[in-house]
Amino acid sequence: MRMKLLPGLLAVAVLGGCSPAPQAANSARPAAKGAGLDAGYLAEIERWRSERAEELRDPDGWLSFAGSGQVATGAHSVGSAADNAIVLPKGPAKWGTLHLSGDGRLRFDAAPGSGVTVDGKAFDSVSLLTQRDKGGPTSIQAGKQRFYVVRTGEVHGWRFRDPESPALEAFAGVPHFPVDPSWRIEADWKAYPQPRKIDLLTSNGTLEPGEVPGEATFQRDGERYTLLPITQEDDEQLFFIIADRTSGKETYGGARFLYTPPARDGRIVLDFNKAQNPPCALNGHVVCPTAPPENRLDLRIAAGEKTYPLAH
Repeated sequence: MRMKLLPGLLAVAVLGGCSPAPQAANSARPAAKGAGLDAGYLAEIERWRSERAEELRDPDGWLSFAGSGQVATGAHSVGSAADNAIVLPKGPAKWGTLHLSGDGRLRFDAAPGSGVTVDGKAFDSVSLLTQRDKGGPTSIQAGKQRFYVVRTGEVHGWRFRDPESPALEAFAGVPHFPVDPSWRIEADWKAYPQPRKIDLLTSNGTLEPGEVPGEATFQRDGERYTLLPITQEDDEQLFFIIADRTSGKETYGGARFLYTPPARDGRIVLDFNKAQNPPCALNGHVVCPTAPPENRLDLRIAAGEKTYPLAH
């Protein structure tokens, strides 16, 4: 149930018009039968919601982000004092100076007496890795707070994490639609001979590459729809980024995420009761992708998580 992202993806965008998928050869059917709530299934969803809430309360989770911004080429003073180029919400008045060279190299020079560390050790100057580099990102720490640099496309940005962030302290759960077993749908699965390349748009206007291993087709209210998942590194789950007619109204406008087990025997279970807010719906400092056009459905999916009250 981990909420993972492709490295560096960023998006907070309202999705536009939607359209049904082309007609498919095979039909799909609900995996849960009957109009009443099955006690076992209801317990499964309640357990999923409880586990997700615990993850969101993690001091090192998505809600611990408390600051962010872009980094231009050059030298930038960093610290909590107002006269810094990068002003952090907490920590020493002067953390040090961040350097970004024209060829993308990063260095951080610690301010004298700042007490900042990397891997628990004091330093004078250190080269930084982003999340796209093996072993990265390099975190500059001051007590419980962390500062590091990420890269989205060719754009660099800084992130500040605090296990005592306002977003964590304010978290009181995520609202949901009522559980509806009819939204647990068994869909047809068609694997592609080779993964299809796809570009996912980010909120800073850059494109992030992804791979689509196949497509899921299902039927609802007499119409057929197709969804494309994104393959995630070192994860067997399929990752769907979806938008529907609730997006921007009852649910977060920048899409919802849905994770599913791998397909078996040409079928895949899409349990929309587990459709969740992306991290950027919970915290405006977080990086998320938008739904590709193929996953913007002309369908009201009244299942899963609703808009989080503190969405940015």
